[in-house]
Amino acid sequence: MGDKANAHPGAAGRATAADHPASVRNVVLVGHSGSGKTTLVEALALTAGAVNRAGRVEDGGTVSDYDEIEHRQQRSVQLSLVPVEWDGYKINLLDTPGYADFVGELRAGLRAADAALFVVSASDGVDGSTRMVWEECAAVGMPRAIVITHLESARANFEEMTRTCAEAFGGDDPDAVLPLYLPLRGPQAPDGHAPVTGLIGLLSQKLFDYSTGERKESEPGEDQLPLIEEARNRLIEGIISESEDETLMDRYLGGEEIDFKTLVEDLERAVARGVFFPVLAAAPAAEGARQGLGTVELLELVTRGFPTPLEREAPRVTTVDGKPRELKLCDPDGPLVAEVVKTSSDPYVGRVSLVRVFSGTLRPDETVHVSGHGLADRGHEDHDVDERIGALSGPFGKQQRVLTHCIAGDLACVAKLSRAETGDTLSAKDDPLLMEPWEMPDPLLPLAIQAHSKADEDKLSQGLSRLVAEDPTMRLEQNQDTHQVVLWCLGEAHADVALERLRSRYGVQVDVVPHKVSLRETFAAKSAGRGRHVKQSGGHGQYAICEIEVEPLPGGSGIEFVDKVVGGAVPRQFIPSVEKGVRAQAAKGVAAGHPLIDIRVTLLDGKAHSVDSSDAAFQTAGALALREAAADAKIHLLEPVAEVSVLVGDDYVGAVMSDLSGRRGRVLGTEQTSGGRTLVRAEVPEIEIGRYAVDLRSLSHGTARFSRRYARHEPMPPQIAERIREEARDGS
Repeated sequence: MGDKANAHPGAAGRATAADHPASVRNVVLVGHSGSGKTTLVEALALTAGAVNRAGRVEDGGTVSDYDEIEHRQQRSVQLSLVPVEWDGYKINLLDTPGYADFVGELRAGLRAADAALFVVSASDGVDGSTRMVWEECAAVGMPRAIVITHLESARANFEEMTRTCAEAFGGDDPDAVLPLYLPLRGPQAPDGHAPVTGLIGLLSQKLFDYSTGERKESEPGEDQLPLIEEARNRLIEGIISESEDETLMDRYLGGEEIDFKTLVEDLERAVARGVFFPVLAAAPAAEGARQGLGTVELLELVTRGFPTPLEREAPRVTTVDGKPRELKLCDPDGPLVAEVVKTSSDPYVGRVSLVRVFSGTLRPDETVHVSGHGLADRGHEDHDVDERIGALSGPFGKQQRVLTHCIAGDLACVAKLSRAETGDTLSAKDDPLLMEPWEMPDPLLPLAIQAHSKADEDKLSQGLSRLVAEDPTMRLEQNQDTHQVVLWCLGEAHADVALERLRSRYGVQVDVVPHKVSLRETFAAKSAGRGRHVKQSGGHGQYAICEIEVEPLPGGSGIEFVDKVVGGAVPRQFIPSVEKGVRAQAAKGVAAGHPLIDIRVTLLDGKAHSVDSSDAAFQTAGALALREAAADAKIHLLEPVAEVSVLVGDDYVGAVMSDLSGRRGRVLGTEQTSGGRTLVRAEVPEIEIGRYAVDLRSLSHGTARFSRRYARHEPMPPQIAERIREEARDGS
């Protein structure tokens, strides 16, 4: 590992196709926006020799700027893959967005990776969303390490931040979160700040000096060893306490000096098992330097301490009809099972799919079967088709390097999968399989849009379908009640990116309009109405008269139609016509243009003409009768009410409950959960929680999450209902 006395840079490398799963490491970088994930990826790529100098990628004589503003903005909101080679290993670095709105990209990175690097800024600390991701990783036993960045900040304090990480991530065992190195600081500057110029290994007791831009190893001075003694002893005890050798602790407590090799091997095993979480430090290389501080140590931790794909339990696999299928773990010679973890569009090559292969070997130009989970509620179609894939490649900056194959455990970009979407399974066409899906966050911020012009309207449908194909966290709704096209997003930044992609990628300009909820109407009391449709204008006339009674029903009853006509006043063949007219008018509404529900309509009497009565005439009469009954009755305007469950830290429970009450919500109860959090359950009118996804994030500093589901429609307060009726009258 990086604390080895004979540590050295491995073969510099731009990653090619791996030949065995044991030589692959898939690592996802996690941290809030601004923590330095992307800068760290670039520093690791520089140290590994994948880039020729800080921030730039060289390929075949052409140089692409990693720091190009547009490219960095793109990487800040989506999952990106940077493969590098180090010491004979291929390392797939998965850089995830730090914004909470793009948690779907983060979940995709967690799905594709076998271990996680949590990047923590020494000046900003650990935020609530990062803690929640740590808990997600802990729930599935994913190995983790912590990298502290921004040590150059005047406020940076490595020791204090290490303690903060132990409190935030250590849970009941803070000694499972300990540093492997301590930073070495150079001479103090005039402002009193001493820059970090190197590291001292706690196990090896070696100095690693980065001040020249090249990592140089040396022995510490006699005055430096006492400074690390306490931290070294604590690290050794932490490693031994997680050792699988139960005699090691007794030997250590008995005064035996545990040899360096044994400690390193136990450390590596504890990290790979996900029971010990080392803390490291890293900083980017200075201009013209070849290695960033701590990058060699970090690459060695990844290659020696993080697990191989062979050690990861693969997601559950079934046949497409749901029968369980057992697979040998990560076998390159097994049946093909791969998953699309990200979908993006390239203006030159079309759709590009980032794929993780879990079994078998993927090769270019072969035909595969695409199986989808059918996220119909989010605007995604079911997939059960064969497709011929195009070239396989590994991303390299903004370029793609052609790969000859992609084995189990590795990742690659696949071109020309026109039907495959994020979350779909690729398998052999003669042996179609389906992987269990990962959990997708539910988009809860509605964005109602309409085409800006007729030209945009013609392209809108195709643009939206491509947009949701790339992002399974986005839901497309064609609301039949409000006649609005609604994109459900995870937050404002998510919505802004969606609009920008529609404009820049698909050439569709849209306007954002106020989102409407699906209101309903109902009768508050019994009423009667008479529908008379009599016209004589030459030729066949129109003649139909019907009398009805309308009464309210309990919620959820819908519309009942009862025939109580006696003596044939309305001929039997026209009674269904009256019902059809009543239901058609109910769908249009009778007060503010919203569907009428939960009523019983009883046909009592009527008149017909032997020649002029018709199906159409009685439909019209039925509609007129319902409108007349409504004119003489009080009509309730009903609004949808949602059951809302908010999981929030105990510190914010009071603020959340007060906010829900201010939204006309009724708190149903609270329930204490693990991790110092409380589940608050409430019923809230949907019209009051349109922006709750944004407001709750602000209220809880990003630490709360919520879910909602439709409960029922219930009467609106009179003053709000009257305002909506006035708006409906003004609109007409």
